[in-house]
This record gives sequence, structure tokens and C-alpha cells, in this order.
Amino acid sequence: MPISVASPAPYAPLNAIGFSQPDLSVSPVSDGKPLPVRIVAPTPSAALAGDTASTIQVGPFTPAAGLPIMLTLAGTWSGTVRVLRSNNGGATRFPLTAAGLAWGQYTANCCEPVWEESVSGSTLYLDITLASGTVTYRMEQ
Repeated sequence: MPISVASPAPYAPLNAIGFSQPDLSVSPVSDGKPLPVRIVAPTPSAALAGDTASTIQVGPFTPAAGLPIMLTLAGTWSGTVRVLRSNNGGATRFPLTAAGLAWGQYTANCCEPVWEESVSGSTLYLDITLASGTVTYRMEQ
């Protein structure tokens, strides 16, 4: 598409983005030659997994930022499983909330994304309070 120029200058300065080629020449970015980029996904942490027939807290799970955290609960059990979050190495652990309401709290089997962490170094825990049965848990990315 031609670029119009107007008085008082009969020219228009142009800028372009380019990238280097193996022969050290510059290749301008265009529709046919887009900027060569590669999205690098964060390395996910090892899964937090196990089963329990008693009331316990398990963790920590250290999530990679920017990836959804999946929680799977299975088995025949009754009770409550809550996801807790800490930003000080587990010294204090807070239940997840969304708009001030409880979030990440379960009383039945599930398989769903429960959180997406954005703060580096934060850790997650499962607070499992069982009345009966055995729950199998898995938190992963």
C-alpha cells in the first residue's frame, strides 16, 4: 500500500524491524517472513500425588507461573479437601478465595483446573479433612 506524503516535506521516514540471517544480513519482517519467535512454556513441577484415609495436610506443590493447576480427587470418601496457598515457604497457609468467597474447596471427586499462579515462589497445599473412606489426590500442571 503506498504511503502518502504531504508538504512541507516531500519524504516520509520509514522504520522497519528485521532479524539476522545466517549470513549476517538483515531480513525485514513481512507477512511472508514473520518475526521468528518461539513460545517457551515454563517447566511444570512434579505432581503432588498420593492417597490418605486420615486427616492431613500435604505439600508443598510449587507451581510454574502461567499454567493452570489441575486437581484430581478420586475414591470413596466423605469430608472436605481445601487448596491452601502460601507465599512464605509454608509458614502461613491461606485457603483460596475468589471475590471473597471460598474457592478450591471440595466435598466430592473432581478433575478440574483449580488455580493459576502468577507469583513466583508461591506454594500450594491440600488440607484434607476426612470423616470416612480414602481419597486419592493429584495436583499437577
